[in-house]
Amino acid sequence: MSTSSSLESTLTRNWLRRGPLACALWPVSLLFGGLSGLRAGLFRAGVLKSTRLPVPVVVVGNIFIGGTGKTPLTIWLVQVLREAGFRPGVISRGFGSKDGAPRPVTAASTPRQVGDEPVLIAARAGCPVMVGRDRAAAGHALLAAHPEVDILIADDGLQHYKLQRDVEIVLFDGRGVGNGWLLPAGPLREKPSRRRDFTVVNTPELTKELAAAVAPGEERQPARMILAGDVAERLTDRGERVSLAELAGRELKVAAAAGIGNPARFFAMLKGAGLRFTELPLPDHHDFLDRPFDGVDADLILMTEKDAVKCAQIEELRNDPRLWVVPVSARIDAALAEHIVEKCRGCSTA
Repeated sequence: MSTSSSLESTLTRNWLRRGPLACALWPVSLLFGGLSGLRAGLFRAGVLKSTRLPVPVVVVGNIFIGGTGKTPLTIWLVQVLREAGFRPGVISRGFGSKDGAPRPVTAASTPRQVGDEPVLIAARAGCPVMVGRDRAAAGHALLAAHPEVDILIADDGLQHYKLQRDVEIVLFDGRGVGNGWLLPAGPLREKPSRRRDFTVVNTPELTKELAAAVAPGEERQPARMILAGDVAERLTDRGERVSLAELAGRELKVAAAAGIGNPARFFAMLKGAGLRFTELPLPDHHDFLDRPFDGVDADLILMTEKDAVKCAQIEELRNDPRLWVVPVSARIDAALAEHIVEKCRGCSTA
């Protein structure tokens, strides 16, 4: 494990409780909170300039650092808006992208060029996707290339206040708010009380305690999201599929790899399907160039779609017959879709 990965793992463990390390970092979190609050206030006051795009903007993001399931939620949202008659597009930072200027995501784009999540969104959602450090510039570029687009979804742009937004969706998972402290003493970029239009929690069970922690003082109950997958597809031929239930009944040595923000969530889903396997947790956005499967004693290795888009670019991995992909889809309370569509229809264009 690299030094950065080890540090990330240590912090992640300590962010779930108020132990000695978190307490030692707490004074620094006060400074972080003051500076981030000042920055947000300057944008609200108009001292720092922000950009309004000519179509409504829906931001999907989180205040808990790391993965909470934003990509499946974004794909679900594209489908919901399309079914309601909108023509959506997606803008994203594009984690790992080598070019900060706006860049379209096409069928020929690689994760190294535009980031792994945008490649997955473009493939699964089938809508225009543009990446760029400046989300407003990315939005303008997407609208220029696709004038038919009449609503934009900003993937992971909650703290990107340079871009004005009409609807904010804040996503949590079963970890809730962790120890409740801001970075670096805790996992939060902003306070749980920050305003938003909708709260979604990616968890099999949404308890009253969890709902109160992630949406304090909110009248509207958070919506529950479940990530569900019931089949595996061979990486070398995505048309070859087998149900997870069938795999669970076979006498196979199985491993499962996840280079996402919360690998435990992927492993829990597989266990829920009855599978027994060796867990291979990897850092979020892992590039797989270190050949992590060399020496893994397994007949079959299951992975997330986000990891698969990178493995498919590496010759020795894309031809490894052991690698199978488990696509997941977001299942969310139907009422949330209706509320979001109603809110979007009420948004005025510039």
